[in-house]
Amino acid sequence: MANLEWCKKQDKGIKLIQPSDNLCKEYLSSAEETLSVLKDIEGKSNMWLATTKYYFEYFTVYALLMKLGIKSEIHDCTLLVGKVLQDEKMLPEGTYEMLEEDKQLRIDNQYYLKNKEVKIDHSKLADFFFKIKSIINSLTLEKIERARSMI
Repeated sequence: MANLEWCKKQDKGIKLIQPSDNLCKEYLSSAEETLSVLKDIEGKSNMWLATTKYYFEYFTVYALLMKLGIKSEIHDCTLLVGKVLQDEKMLPEGTYEMLEEDKQLRIDNQYYLKNKEVKIDHSKLADFFFKIKSIINSLTLEKIERARSMI
């Protein structure tokens, strides 16, 4: 398992960038689109359900990272940033664990073809999206700087 220091040393690991409202909005839009696709494929393929569900969650969290100006192109590193933000109450409790569990389900179903069942609770997913969007909308410059300083 990666750690923050290792992630900071990787070319595609954790980097501080200029916070971007535009990229934040694009990732939120991608998350909404992905949630819509999730509804379309439900009951058809556990592989694509697992992949789509995970990416919906990932895009939602990544939107917050773009608003904070934190970039990571390595999923394990992105999730570690999510753990730090969760510990600091900037992400809902259980976000990191949900992402880790759904990432593993995606890997099992997509790469190892295990065809594990994927549980989808649309209201829970929508609630997650709106919680993150609310967090993004309530960010102040002080909160952004505090989050960046933790990384």
